[in-house]
Amino acid sequence: MNKRVLYGAMAGGGVIGLAAAFLQILEKIQLLKHANAALACDLNSVFSCSNVLNAWQSSVFGFPNSLMCMVFFTIFAVVGFVGLSGGQLTRAFRLSIHALALFVLGFALWFLTQSIYVIGSLCILCIFCLIGLLLVNWAWLRINATELPIGERGRRLLGRMVITGADTFIWIILAALVAFAMLLRCG
Repeated sequence: MNKRVLYGAMAGGGVIGLAAAFLQILEKIQLLKHANAALACDLNSVFSCSNVLNAWQSSVFGFPNSLMCMVFFTIFAVVGFVGLSGGQLTRAFRLSIHALALFVLGFALWFLTQSIYVIGSLCILCIFCLIGLLLVNWAWLRINATELPIGERGRRLLGRMVITGADTFIWIILAALVAFAMLLRCG
């Protein structure tokens, strides 16, 4: 697959996540102004951003997670646009941003698990952030598949997975598992 398409997907994922995180900040400000405010993303008891935003898990580091997400999604979008415009990124830089994207994905999956099973509500904006992260990580894996520090045998296997599309299938399975967990919560 053309690297420009992959960088475009990464930029798109970054923009989706950035927009969702920005809207989440606006919703958090509303909650801080008025504790019982009805938020635009509060649809029912299951899809309730206010339940999620009022939980301690939404401010793990002492400030809203969405502030951190705005920074990370800005980085992913900018790197995506640099690659899309034909800019050259060093291997070390690409692998560092890839590691950052994986960390943020892990954090998002933890937070979604907390939302589903501990908080008992889902935030629609968080779901859009996760969609953006899946796009970013899918693109990074395809871009860096032959350069990851996983040994020659691992790079060959990953290269074959990319060529056959098995990596895309795995990302789709991950998204389906997350959706299934959310559906179980709604039921």
